[in-house]
Amino acid sequence: MIDGRTQDSPLIRAYRGQRADTLPVWFMRQAGRSLPEYRALRTDVAMLDACLDPALASEITLQPVRRHGVDAGILFSDIVVPVKLGGVGVEIVPGRGPVLEHPIRSASDVAALRPIDPDVFSPIREAVALTVAELGSTPLIGFAGAPFTLAAYLVEGGPSRDHLRARTLMHSDPHTWAALMNWVADASGEFLRAQVEAGASAVQLFDSWAGSLSVEDYVRRVAPHSRRALDHLRGLDVPKVHFGVGAGDLLEAMYGVGADVMGVDWRMPLSEANRRLGGRTPIQGNIDPALLAAPWPVLEAHVRAVVDAGRAAPAHVVNLGHGVPPDTDPDTLTRLVELVHSLPQ
Repeated sequence: MIDGRTQDSPLIRAYRGQRADTLPVWFMRQAGRSLPEYRALRTDVAMLDACLDPALASEITLQPVRRHGVDAGILFSDIVVPVKLGGVGVEIVPGRGPVLEHPIRSASDVAALRPIDPDVFSPIREAVALTVAELGSTPLIGFAGAPFTLAAYLVEGGPSRDHLRARTLMHSDPHTWAALMNWVADASGEFLRAQVEAGASAVQLFDSWAGSLSVEDYVRRVAPHSRRALDHLRGLDVPKVHFGVGAGDLLEAMYGVGADVMGVDWRMPLSEANRRLGGRTPIQGNIDPALLAAPWPVLEAHVRAVVDAGRAAPAHVVNLGHGVPPDTDPDTLTRLVELVHSLPQ
């Protein structure tokens, strides 16, 4: 967006609340395990090493754009990258996910976290610059994990079903919780800013675990920190998408932290999401990822229904209600993109 080359693209127009001739579509986790060319590149390369290799991260980002003809790339990275660059010991264990060397569970643990130095994001800036040079007028989306999701990983020490330790800390030691949330908000915020300054045309803030929160807890203990993360983009005119999993009850509150577009998972019809948002907000979503493995007539009918529901909103970007499953047939995604592009707005 800095030089205007993507401002008239279908995706950016939709994020601005305008309907272009072509309905835009991209997929969360489109760059990754479903693509054989990705698996070939990742042989003997650890996940976070791949994320921090600018040339490799750029090539992986471009793969689904070339193969599927989607309307945007999303930077190949991981939500724990800013945490790692901030000095926290974390690795992504195959089959499990991010695992912390030392979980953060006390005031002294939080006090030991060092301030985020924007210079640590130089590999990210280089990866973005390489990618936008290849994408031309196709937008690149930057992204980061929302503070609650990152804090949950840090406190739990890894993936968790219900985030009990994190939610306990939130209530039992609110000062330590707030300090931790401020730190991860700044890490994610600087991560986002680095991507935009290097050429990303939009950003998405992922709150993968927000669905475990009550509305009251989200509004009081989480929303101010998500707002803080997005505040790092002040002065940069890029659309901001906010997405949570299982977070339908939080939709209005999540929009209120400073989002321009709301992502919706597969649990809520887009027409209902649009109603809750007052009919004024562009929406993104929400094909059920499970149906990618269904017979084509079943998937096609579902996609058409999602597009029909999305017509109630000012603008709609077609996406999944979460990420691409690793066993998805790539040809199904390519066919899905062609279907979406053939449908009237």
